[in-house]
Amino acid sequence: MTVAPLRFGIWALVHGPRAAHQDPEEPYDASWERNRDLILAAEELGYDSTLIAQHTINPHQEDLDQLEAWSAAAAIAAQTKRIEIIAAIKPYLYHPVVLAKLALGIENISRGRFAINLVNAWNRPELEKAGIGFPEHDARYAYGKEWISVVSRLMEGERLNFSGDHFNISDYALRPTSLYRKRPAIYVGGESEPARDLVAGHGDVWFINGQPLDDVAGLIADVASRPRGSAPPLRFGLSAFVVARETRDEAQAAHERLLSLAAKDAPMKAIQKQNTDPKVVMMQTMQKTPRVGSNGGTAAGLVGSYDEVAARIEAFHAAGIELFMLQFQPFEAEMRRFAEEIIPRVRARQSTGPSQRNARSLG
Repeated sequence: MTVAPLRFGIWALVHGPRAAHQDPEEPYDASWERNRDLILAAEELGYDSTLIAQHTINPHQEDLDQLEAWSAAAAIAAQTKRIEIIAAIKPYLYHPVVLAKLALGIENISRGRFAINLVNAWNRPELEKAGIGFPEHDARYAYGKEWISVVSRLMEGERLNFSGDHFNISDYALRPTSLYRKRPAIYVGGESEPARDLVAGHGDVWFINGQPLDDVAGLIADVASRPRGSAPPLRFGLSAFVVARETRDEAQAAHERLLSLAAKDAPMKAIQKQNTDPKVVMMQTMQKTPRVGSNGGTAAGLVGSYDEVAARIEAFHAAGIELFMLQFQPFEAEMRRFAEEIIPRVRARQSTGPSQRNARSLG
């Protein structure tokens, strides 16, 4: 399998800290201003992408602030020059015609740097309290598959006639389409069987939640083997929380500090668990090992010395991961540390190649 060039991205802080909410080094701030400044700094530091998660209400605690993803994505598109902007979308919240139009608008504001991250919902109150309802897991994915097929074809400029279980669309076309490429990219999250089927048929990139290398390699092998028709080969991204220091012991101490702080969020996590569909594979995976961060967090193993973390990233890349969507805490300081200490090491390792490194270690 040919792996695309390695890219690094950051999770926007749309609902506050990623590891622990009671950290004196990371005061709660989900404001537009904080997220704008964070993404502009990431672009300046050389990060390639940002993911803006979508929630209408805060998934951890309803009285906490929550940034709106799509208005923020449009605003940041106008203020950046290079970084890819990925906005998550839950299909039940937007009709596909409306969402496709929004996506094309941000695509052209950004000059071809926009992408959709399709997420088929896990937070029950977000839909139930709005009167939308919260269908069973596989039914949500069936809806999402029909939804994205409509969105994708409209974004490509097709004059669409569509009749399905959920949507009936007659002689509908959107203009302008993307002025820079065929359409915005489509990322898909979820690891259940319906999710794998959906991404194989309709996605460009599969977002995998943080977990050990062997597990990730198995997931990639499974989905990469599925039929894609005439579509290009699927690409792969990984969510991961990073704790890197000069030495392994320093990194472990920093990780233990975050674990201790995260334990204080137990009441909040209990509410989140109660509100989550138990069939969501992400939540099942996250129970396997102690970790901090969302979407798998430190389960990906990017905790250690600078050299250890760089080597693990290279191993994931060799297994097929193209994009690392990263979390840190405190975010700005650790994002800068990663850019200054880890990214150069990864690039250096890639430029030397494994044979040269092995020869050097034997010398």
